[in-house]
Amino acid sequence: MAAGSTFIYLASQSPRRRQLLEQLRVRFELLLPDDTEDAESLEEVLAGESPAAYVRRVTLLKLDAAMQRLKHRGLPPAPILCCDTTVARGRAIYGKPADEADAFRMLRELAGTTHRVLTAVAIQHGRHRREALSDSRVTFAPMTPVQIRRYVATGEPMGKAGAYAIQGAAAAHISHISGSHSGIMGLPMYETAQLLRAAGFTV
Repeated sequence: MAAGSTFIYLASQSPRRRQLLEQLRVRFELLLPDDTEDAESLEEVLAGESPAAYVRRVTLLKLDAAMQRLKHRGLPPAPILCCDTTVARGRAIYGKPADEADAFRMLRELAGTTHRVLTAVAIQHGRHRREALSDSRVTFAPMTPVQIRRYVATGEPMGKAGAYAIQGAAAAHISHISGSHSGIMGLPMYETAQLLRAAGFTV
């Protein structure tokens, strides 16, 4: 274990990441922001920023915020795991949709095309910080406006980068993926396991 740690902190509100981390059989505690933190502001895109630079920067900002949270709450020290996922087509970054109309726009633009899904992962324990990047490709079949509206009406696109969840109903419209399925879901298992091993955990 990492310097005597028997668990890690997961600084993510995503239930999908919790499920994936459970598959690695690593004990974790949630380290989530409270009402005083403006977590959404960390995800703002800088002008001219590439998708890879963006997702790495946001992940490290989330990690910095989680470290301050740990210190402020006086919790016992343990490694902290942070991640961020974004969808990109060219240099265009597709974050979480603001509303149903925004979700419709994103899906209309992604339908019938291949895009990238980038998930950055970072772990910090003490002064040691390690990070990794998963870069996958997803191809959507063409979708009619009716199909897109029907999917948006399920509510599934909300809170998801690119306005879809590959493990949900959107899978019916995805013709091909290349890369990490778990990375597309939000936590690349291979890269995460490597980081955990480097931190001293048996995975």
